Amino acid sequence: MRTFYTDFYRDLFAQQVKREQYRGVFLEYAWDMNWCDPCAADPLSADELRSLGVFWHNNMAGGGKGTARAQNVFLTRLHVRYDAAHFPEDLFFQETSDRSNFQARYILKHPWTGSDECPTATAYRQQLRERYEREAQTLATLTGWNIGEIRKRMDIDALPTSDERKWYQRLWSH
Repeated sequence: MRTFYTDFYRDLFAQQVKREQYRGVFLEYAWDMNWCDPCAADPLSADELRSLGVFWHNNMAGGGKGTARAQNVFLTRLHVRYDAAHFPEDLFFQETSDRSNFQARYILKHPWTGSDECPTATAYRQQLRERYEREAQTLATLTGWNIGEIRKRMDIDALPTSDERKWYQRLWSH
């Protein structure tokens, strides 16, 4: 079964590749497996590292999934689509001393759904429409998805509208 995230990630990558005219290499993450702060998960085990191509590391104590421990390995995940027309030469990798961590992060925010009726809660609900519209625009830009379909799925029209006018609109009110 496909999930929103699966479709999002696939279409995000396809849209960015198209935007770069099939001439880019995209870094998803670069991570020093010897430490993490904060750690999103346990370090990869020796078996998991070997499955990723770390055959050359001599000091990988531990074996299966239950024995994971930090390793002196810097793991990088790249995404690329290329052909002879867009990359006339093979990609070359070069060892570097840069061990800076990097990761692409996608954060889902869910609106507060409480029923309070104070002025702050009212103002928050009125700002949701604008927030959702910005999020819809961002999603459409990143993935190439149809903005009308995104708005429909987000049910933006059901959100309250702000009835407060901007300061410049109040200048000439009667």
